[in-house]
Amino acid sequence: MPFHVYLLASGQHGTPFLGVTRDLARRVYEHKSKVTPGFSRKCGVSRLVWYEEHQTAREAIDREKDIKKWRRDWKVRLIEENNPLWADLYPLLAQ
Repeated sequence: MPFHVYLLASGQHGTPFLGVTRDLARRVYEHKSKVTPGFSRKCGVSRLVWYEEHQTAREAIDREKDIKKWRRDWKVRLIEENNPLWADLYPLLAQ
């Protein structure tokens, strides 16, 4: 099973949240359900707006660390390259 680096947002150009997981559908569902206390629950961040797949945990974690260092406008550009309307990509995972 691959690993994923993902970005959630509270809305278009909203508060971003960056994470890494082995089970993307489950993890996004947890954010949407607000079952775990923390930043995403507090700030209403539950819209999956970007993700990418990696074969190893090390690759995914390294990519997450790199993106965390980025300025906000770079993250916005990353999202808008493939998802210009900031649509919630979660329904695509459930198919």
